[in-house]
Order: sequence, then C-alpha cells, then structure tokens
Amino acid sequence: MINSTVLVGRLTKDPELKYSQGGVAICRFTLAVNRTFKTQDGKDADFIQIVCFNKQAENVSNFLSKGSLAGVEGRIQTGSYDGQDGKRVYTTEVIADSVQFLEPKRQDGQTPQQNQQNYQRQDNDPFQNTGAPIEVSDEDLPF
Repeated sequence: MINSTVLVGRLTKDPELKYSQGGVAICRFTLAVNRTFKTQDGKDADFIQIVCFNKQAENVSNFLSKGSLAGVEGRIQTGSYDGQDGKRVYTTEVIADSVQFLEPKRQDGQTPQQNQQNYQRQDNDPFQNTGAPIEVSDEDLPF
C-alpha cells in the first residue's frame, strides 16, 4: 500500500510549536493549497492541516510564518476523538516527513510575496527584440 502526499502552498497563520511531556517538539500549521480548477469566484483552495516533529518542527516554527511558501512531503493520517459535546470528531492531517522552505526569509521578517509590490526589475531582458537572426552551423549542433 502507498500513502504518500506532496503539497506546495502558503501558511494560513504562524505555526504553533508545543512540546510533549517527553520533550518531543510538535509543530502544527495549516497549508493553503490552490486547486487546479477555478470556481465562479476565481481560484479555490484546500486548507490542509500539517503536523511535524522534532528538529523539523523547531525549524518550521523558527523560519516559517503566515504567508510563507512551503513544500511538504508526508503521509495522510486520519483519526477521531470525543469532542467536548460528546460527539465523535474525525480528523485528517498530513504527517510531514520533510518540509521545504521555498522562499528566503528577509531581514525585515517579510517574505518576498508580502513585499512584491515594491519589486522593480533591474536588468534588461537579453532576448527582447534583438532583431538579428542567430546563425547556427552544422558544427554547432551536438547530433
């Protein structure tokens, strides 16, 4: 049997780091993952609960924040518990084996996404309307 998932999305809020009684770091966060199809209102997203442990949990808590782009590899796990009102509550979450930080954290704490409106392109496009044809001989081709 195979139980494997790969997700790329943005955190909906800052990760929550806690420690178990045995000292194991546990970090929970929600990842918003865009769907491949659009609804009438525009893009739609799924909000997926992610759990990671140990050093990975501490790294996520220290380096990711709301809006950060992250990639997660892991497995889907379902569970249930009795809620405060006595009803059965069912859960589905991804237990992360690996969390990749997909954009650098800036010194001011903002991610590049959050400061994107201030971005100005500094270089010129080298392929923009050069006008001259490119000469290629048979000797230039590798086959």
